Amino acid sequence: MRHIISILLQNEAGALARVAGMFSSRGYNIDSLSVAATHDPTVSRLSLVTAGSDQVIHQIIQQTRKLVDVVEIVNLSSLDHLECELLMLKVEVGNGAAREVVECVRRHRGQILDETENTRMLQLSGTGAEIDAFIGEIAGIARILELVRSGVAAMARGHQVLALPN
Repeated sequence: MRHIISILLQNEAGALARVAGMFSSRGYNIDSLSVAATHDPTVSRLSLVTAGSDQVIHQIIQQTRKLVDVVEIVNLSSLDHLECELLMLKVEVGNGAAREVVECVRRHRGQILDETENTRMLQLSGTGAEIDAFIGEIAGIARILELVRSGVAAMARGHQVLALPN
């Protein structure tokens, strides 16, 4: 089963490497990883997607919690949450396909970031399934030249927050 784990991490050199090292040393695969500073410059938020049974994920969380750089950790998959991913995609637009590309981008609520005579750079944000659907549709219209995905960013809905312990 797919799980999204959110971690508050001390914003120090090597902290991310220690978390990733813990996963690799125990044979856990990281499907997606996104990390950036928070509104508190001493803390970064790491969003990590992995797969495993509830028991395996519980073990991962307990082992990760022991790392000195980890401030707080939560499995968002067990909570009501929202998730989003960013896609940037460069396509080659053949003769007569420019209009179809624009229509596809509009249908998926994306944006055209850059245009040249034969290429378009596109941007889309949404769930992984929405991103996959867009890629599948646009690949039938234009040739994909380059693609980058940000990985999942996720937050619990409502008043529950991942914050520094008091």
